[in-house]
Amino acid sequence: MGMSVTISAAAEQDAEQIFRLQYLCFQSEAALYGNYRIDPLVQTLDSVREEVAADCVFVARLGDEVVGSVRGRITEDGAAAIGKLCVHPRLQGHGIGARLLRAAETALADERGARTFRLHAGHRSESNLRLYNKVGYQRVGTSQGADGVPMVVLEKKAEAYATTA
Repeated sequence: MGMSVTISAAAEQDAEQIFRLQYLCFQSEAALYGNYRIDPLVQTLDSVREEVAADCVFVARLGDEVVGSVRGRITEDGAAAIGKLCVHPRLQGHGIGARLLRAAETALADERGARTFRLHAGHRSESNLRLYNKVGYQRVGTSQGADGVPMVVLEKKAEAYATTA
């Protein structure tokens, strides 16, 4: 690659690029489950804007282009819910997803006091489950997404994020 991918906090003006990237990236997930009504594909641009304003959102940039994104927020039980991790298909497999996760984990622990990180992955999403396992997440249960997709629930303790960075 001629340019380096940088990770930074998302800004308000990034919302539209995040929205378009998310729609592109989650097509393969939708195909895997035969369900094109999964949350990342039906989320509105206004909702993405609200998340960028309120949540802990990071982007990966290649020049001016947003090529990756992740979001995190603190839930009622004090855990950090991390979700909608996506990396442009042409750049997957280069560690960008892991870098985005580390950025979100660091901010959620240091700035928002998270003690536990939690995320959900579709039960057939092998590459996502491999990534999450590689960076220290452990399977703690299952759930069903609002869209009907069976999900694997994974967690790791905040003190573990420093050792996997």
